[in-house]
Amino acid sequence: MITLFHSPATRSTRILWLLEELGEPFDIEYVTVRRGEEGGFGDPRNPHPDKKVPAIVVDGEVVTESAAIVLYLTDAFPAAGLGPRVGEPGRAAYLTWLAYSAGVIEPALFSLARNQDPGPPAVVAWGDPQDMVQRLSHTLSNNPYVLGDRFSGADILVSSAIQFALHILPGHAEFEAYMARIGERQAFKRSLERDAG
Repeated sequence: MITLFHSPATRSTRILWLLEELGEPFDIEYVTVRRGEEGGFGDPRNPHPDKKVPAIVVDGEVVTESAAIVLYLTDAFPAAGLGPRVGEPGRAAYLTWLAYSAGVIEPALFSLARNQDPGPPAVVAWGDPQDMVQRLSHTLSNNPYVLGDRFSGADILVSSAIQFALHILPGHAEFEAYMARIGERQAFKRSLERDAG
């Protein structure tokens, strides 16, 4: 059995969506997390070592960090077809997009959203945010999903980041079309309905 430790309208919403896509039984444990500049506390029920979300528990094992959770679950439930298996064509691209989402897309979008100068691209691990936007734009102008024609767990991470930042990425019809495709997914709609409990 899978238990998702979840707080509405946070990064754990995308894991709720993933679980809906997988179609496997799961429980949701709603926990309190610190939000933004607000105060807050670590919910003692939350197994995440930093008391953040998302966190899942599967058969007594705790998995945290969105990219790790997506990889763990798509590998654990391959019948859902949400991630290429080891040895299957597309596996390398899948792993690359999972890591790129966490290591480049999200920090670059946060720096753009906060209008921060991240520093010289040669020094900052995620490089120039505009290079990331250009790479995403090229990919989604030429493909319906980041792996081409195949929707995958990588799209759950990438689209949740784009959804957060769409307002700071004007003039990108390819991003809007991508988000429209995502919005038509029934599992995505169910996750939004279940988000707040």
